[in-house]
Amino acid sequence: MDTITRTIASTNQKAIETQAPLAALPSDGELLDAYSRAVVGAVEKVSPAVVKIDVKKHMARPTMFGRGPVREMPGSGSGFIFTPDGLILTNSHVVHDASEINVALSDGRHFPAKIIGDDPDTDLAVIRVDAQDLAAAKLGESQSLKVGQMVIAIGNPYGFQCTVTSGVVSALGRSLRTSTGRLIDDVIQTDASLNPGNSGGPLVNSRGEVIGVNTAIILPAQGICFAIPSDIAKYVASCLIRDGRIRRGRIGMAGQNVDLKEDYVRSMKLSSGQGVLVVSIEKGSPAQKAGLEPGDVIVGLEGSPVTNIDDLHKLLTEETIGKPVTLAVVRRYDRVPLKVVPEESRPAIAES
Repeated sequence: MDTITRTIASTNQKAIETQAPLAALPSDGELLDAYSRAVVGAVEKVSPAVVKIDVKKHMARPTMFGRGPVREMPGSGSGFIFTPDGLILTNSHVVHDASEINVALSDGRHFPAKIIGDDPDTDLAVIRVDAQDLAAAKLGESQSLKVGQMVIAIGNPYGFQCTVTSGVVSALGRSLRTSTGRLIDDVIQTDASLNPGNSGGPLVNSRGEVIGVNTAIILPAQGICFAIPSDIAKYVASCLIRDGRIRRGRIGMAGQNVDLKEDYVRSMKLSSGQGVLVVSIEKGSPAQKAGLEPGDVIVGLEGSPVTNIDDLHKLLTEETIGKPVTLAVVRRYDRVPLKVVPEESRPAIAES
């Protein structure tokens, strides 16, 4: 037994002598893999610019007898500073109709904020705090995104400030309908986990650039979340800073999507079997002045096909306001070109 004991002790001593000293062991930083390093680096770069937004809104809760009394309702969301002088990008639904807005910075400071511009049709808004030399996030190019690319979401879900989740771009080119009824195109779908309170926070690439504004989740689905691409956010933000709103055209009619019979499409030589059926026309509107009538079917505008309401919304841009454009209209068994002069859309109106 003494011989065996001496042999084991000798073996253990040799093993101890061959082990590297503790000082030579790799540190946690060296053990981080490339994915972790990318996430950590992006978060360190962007998180100082991420803010928590607390709002108060006066809302009337519905009751079985109709609208109830107006009450002050608290809410919260996320946003991120994109200029050092205090401009913050967030979702419209976070701050729309807010009576009071307060912003908490990552360094613990709090500021009141005011709305610079709000666009419910793209669910984006710009607010401002009175502060200088703030950490600002860089808006990247969303058009260069690829499916499968790593992305990181930073926000304040359920009030837990500066929470980080990561995932990939699940799909590109999705469409998302806002509360006003308009469609946002080219929306980013991601599986980076989002929860209530993440709205308005940044979706970031591995370089620490904001490539989307987190806006929506689908319940009860898991891992299906959406962000408004940064290319749209940059355009909308610049317009909101300049004008306080996005200027869009309208012609003043209510319509519905309609399918046309194949023989009708052939006889009228139409390029598509869909159009927009005119249901009603506002008094004194551009549509009425142009001679549009209920029962007409709009199939084109300025040479571009109109197959549904969303097509009409897309074509009635700021450039069409106050300028005559040609509507291609089918009226019974005739094709009627009508000259219409769109006017500026009223804020938050979902109809054309």
